[in-house]
Amino acid sequence: MAPSSSQTASAAVVEHCFYCFAVIEHELDSKSSPPPTPPFPDNGQEYPLFVTWNIFSHSSVSRKSNSVSISPQAVPRLRGCIGSFEPYPLAQGLAEYASISAFKDHRFSPISQSELPRLECGVSLLTGFEECDDYLDWEVGVHGIYIHLPNPALAPKSLLGGGNEDSASSSSGSGASTPAPASSKKSRFSRSGPAFLTATYLPDVIPDQGWTKQEAIDSAIRKAGFTGRITDDIRNSLGVRRYRSEKVQCTYADYVAWKQDQ
Repeated sequence: MAPSSSQTASAAVVEHCFYCFAVIEHELDSKSSPPPTPPFPDNGQEYPLFVTWNIFSHSSVSRKSNSVSISPQAVPRLRGCIGSFEPYPLAQGLAEYASISAFKDHRFSPISQSELPRLECGVSLLTGFEECDDYLDWEVGVHGIYIHLPNPALAPKSLLGGGNEDSASSSSGSGASTPAPASSKKSRFSRSGPAFLTATYLPDVIPDQGWTKQEAIDSAIRKAGFTGRITDDIRNSLGVRRYRSEKVQCTYADYVAWKQDQ
């Protein structure tokens, strides 16, 4: 079960990002050496989580002897982001998804060792899952959204509210394999698989893009793989769950400085 939203905001700590850097550094350097030890205590808690890798441009990185610094004005671009809505023990989940998002995000080539100094890592621990009353029942900048809708290639038109007048869409979109969020009770929104198209946006993505609620919903529908005309009937046919995120970030320079202090 996902942790309650009443838990303290200190669940995500920068050591989680340090550990993610250590994991991919170990994979890139040598798998013959012992794997890194998590630099945080095992408190037994489990979280759905996402690991995000961003990368800065070459011009924004400065190197001096053994140190690396990033220009304060630099804005990175996405390099990989994958996670799970299934709760994981922190060390296990971070290790798995640090690697998967770095090397197996199909939108990008695997991260290389030469890119390490330009990387930024973000860890998002997901909490407070709630079913929405409708597709607008959430707040920009507060909630992430997980949507799913019947695959028009397989579902009767009645499931789509009769609003899709176009041909069947693909179920292989970037969000199509997103697992359903954890829920403490059985929900009609909990299904996933070929019969449903699914997608998610983390809480920070929507304000970063400057989207309204409807723009975010429509983008998520496209991300899920729906290619038909988006109507109010389509929007109203959605299953939507909202959730919150505790996020922490650090750069590779932060990680190197931390290692040198150990």
